Amino acid sequence: MNKPLKLTAASTASMPRLIIFAVTCIYALSGLFGHDPWKNDDAVGFGTMWMVAHGNLHDFIFPHIAGRDILIGPPLPYWIGGLSIHYLGPIIGEVNAARLMSGIFFLASTTAIWYSTYLLGRRKEVQPMTFALGGEPSSKEFGKTIADGSLLIFLACVGLAVRVHEASPLLTELFGLCVLIYGIVRGFDKPFQGGAIGGLAIGIIALSGSLWTAVLLGIPSLISVILLNPKKVSMQWVLPFLIISGLMLSIWPLSWRLGSASNEQIELAIFNWWGIYEFKGFIHLDSVEFLGINFWSYTWPVWPLFFLGVYVGFKNSSISWRMAHLCIPIFLFIAQIILLIFNQDLNERFLMLLIPPMAIISAFGLPYLRRGLISFIDWLSLLSFTILAGFIWTIWFAKLTGIPAVTANNVARYIPGFVAHFEPIKLIIALIITTIWVLIVRWRVSRSPKVIWRCLVISASGTTLMWVLLMTLWLPTINYAKTYEPVARRFAKALPQTVNCVDSSYLGDAQLASFAYFTKLRLEDNSNCEFKLTHSSEEAKAAALLNHQRLTLIWEDRRDSDRDERLRLYRVTQQ
Repeated sequence: MNKPLKLTAASTASMPRLIIFAVTCIYALSGLFGHDPWKNDDAVGFGTMWMVAHGNLHDFIFPHIAGRDILIGPPLPYWIGGLSIHYLGPIIGEVNAARLMSGIFFLASTTAIWYSTYLLGRRKEVQPMTFALGGEPSSKEFGKTIADGSLLIFLACVGLAVRVHEASPLLTELFGLCVLIYGIVRGFDKPFQGGAIGGLAIGIIALSGSLWTAVLLGIPSLISVILLNPKKVSMQWVLPFLIISGLMLSIWPLSWRLGSASNEQIELAIFNWWGIYEFKGFIHLDSVEFLGINFWSYTWPVWPLFFLGVYVGFKNSSISWRMAHLCIPIFLFIAQIILLIFNQDLNERFLMLLIPPMAIISAFGLPYLRRGLISFIDWLSLLSFTILAGFIWTIWFAKLTGIPAVTANNVARYIPGFVAHFEPIKLIIALIITTIWVLIVRWRVSRSPKVIWRCLVISASGTTLMWVLLMTLWLPTINYAKTYEPVARRFAKALPQTVNCVDSSYLGDAQLASFAYFTKLRLEDNSNCEFKLTHSSEEAKAAALLNHQRLTLIWEDRRDSDRDERLRLYRVTQQ
């Protein structure tokens, strides 16, 4: 038997649409524009999109970085980014055009999460109990409130801030996952439409990530649809799902034939598409260890609410596995965990795809939060974000004025050569967002609202505050620390004018992408070039020894903010 949830209409009042829309747009668009490609993933993603935009048909079909004919990954994110650079680059700048797609995909992902949760929140089995004298919320109001909570939880996740503002293919994959959830949920009342949307989503995931990811997310999708729907409805969903996903999966192979790709190129593309480089047939203990350490910090504050939502869902229902708001997200979450622990080169950016199903389940746990836990979350968030905001303002003031001297000296030591400049527009934006933060905190503390999403207001607005402050007050500093532009310009000046090619075999992908974009020089993986640019002199010298070559150092430099990195240019002569 289900244990009914007791809620009044007042406690389920939804947020004003304008406010939640404004917060989402501010978070999504802040930091996308006005800076160089950043080390590492941002530079690699942009460099590949830039090559797609300026290359030939082969470069379009097999996305890669200029000068390195190695497939970076499935093409959809790079196709979209490359087209954006081609058409919007002359208007808003090429880097801005590439990142604009990331912002659009993130906004589309938040929309899919909101509507998925809204449809789940309207279902009969999750509705609060009906009071004898009325006063309970309507199914639509309850759905809106739960959807608002899900979106706020998604925005509050601290691990998303940097990753969702990069020119990264993971933003397209994230969008595909969110659309997949929406397609499954939409299938309850419109099975044909939901199946078509789900098939489209699987295609997006496969063309952005890997076939293994698409398969392991497609299986729980099919299971949840069959488990939760009558047989007739399930078939109406499954048929368009399989047809549309099949058509989507055929797009890239069809381009191989149209582009007259060689058999070797096709084999390498299939090998890469399946993710053979990333996934093996056994669990990687290093990935399990990485997940066990980083999961808690990356997904904060989502994971406590997620586990609470799972706990109360199973505790209060004897048929929990047949409840859509539990079944669908949990199946997809488990599939993601399986993908992660079988990944042999796991890093934190892959954790991004865990957040959408976690945010949905977390939202359904909000009505069960006790007052003490709500107060703890509020005060922890208030204290943490206030301290962080004060720290950002203090560092900015020290960089600009030299006061306090100790702080200014520390900044100069970590970022030597950086010169701060006063930018009034960014200061005004930072003051406005800080004032809004103060007003939100004052409203939350003084009014003590009873709405179930109240504990998320400070967390979500605090995350937005931090990101906006960093992207206004600290943006020049961060850009100086993470760009290759200055060192790439110095390299171009050091290089003799009469140069045919430069061997870049021993540059990292982010370094190569940045140098190719900033210098527009001919960099390639060719040991016969007369010059060799490397960040690993030991490997370069070992290769030269095997090829009977002599290396003469003519230039050495590094990014000012990185003391360990050394970039060296050698003249290559035959012994």
